[in-house]
Amino acid sequence: MVSSRTTISCLCMILAVFFLSSCRENEETVKVSLEKREDIAFKQQLPAITYAYLPQYAHTESFQRHHLLVEYLAEETGLAIRQVFPETFDDHVKMFSQGKIDISFSNPFIYVQLANRFGAKAMARIIEEDGRAEFRGQIIARRDNQGIKSIKDCRGKSWVAVDPSSAGGYLFALGHFVDHGLKLDDFKEVVFVGGRQENVILGVYAGLYDIGSIREGSLNVVKDKIDISQIKVINNTRWYPGWVYAYSPRLPQDVADKISVALLRLDYKNNPRHRAILDAAKCIGLVPSNDRDFDPVRDLSKKVGLDLE
Repeated sequence: MVSSRTTISCLCMILAVFFLSSCRENEETVKVSLEKREDIAFKQQLPAITYAYLPQYAHTESFQRHHLLVEYLAEETGLAIRQVFPETFDDHVKMFSQGKIDISFSNPFIYVQLANRFGAKAMARIIEEDGRAEFRGQIIARRDNQGIKSIKDCRGKSWVAVDPSSAGGYLFALGHFVDHGLKLDDFKEVVFVGGRQENVILGVYAGLYDIGSIREGSLNVVKDKIDISQIKVINNTRWYPGWVYAYSPRLPQDVADKISVALLRLDYKNNPRHRAILDAAKCIGLVPSNDRDFDPVRDLSKKVGLDLE
């Protein structure tokens, strides 16, 4: 190992040789005075409103889906807004609690946690590509797995899910199983894959797990990576209120109102630019929302024994 002192000495010698070789014989030398100094002022980054998409997909996917929307909100409101990227669902909640997320776009379970624990306020729900302001989960298996054809066949099988706080990727499916007489103890194992819908699908496709739970629409995310015709949907869950925009109680009300108005102004049908923004975000619009919309999620949490307080 070369010591830091030796490294510095070598560097000085190299610089000296370079300097001497660059000076021609008849070239005038230039004296540099170190008496005159000027402080360089670094421009301080202005504070910005932080916007976070609950990390159900990889960060690249999160960015691709939402960077146009973030740019639009900044232009429409005149506010400095930047997207931040929590690593996990728990990280999203932690960052919100620490004031590092001002605008949260999340599933309804995470929203209820943020509302109950930290005073988050709902402002708008997205309209899914199918025209509903609700969404649901799916229970999947490999198509060639002939031992699993219905919900009752899931008993005793290995189950891979997105995250303990994932709505479509776990909790909707858990409620569906409970409604059909299956409890967590009835599965061989339940494995979580770090908040990524893609990992659930790939785990089932590779035969590592018997069944998986995802939010409806997630199969399209991996259609360029695997043959999704080899995946079958065993069951769909019931519908629940959709993904929601909420804001931190630290955010001034007038600022939150500006952002809410801009979100609800997005016009998929009549504005080509808005359509491009919404297509990237995989939705076709937004509707106003408030905390009462999420009471069905609170009821489900009680049914499956989840503490959202």
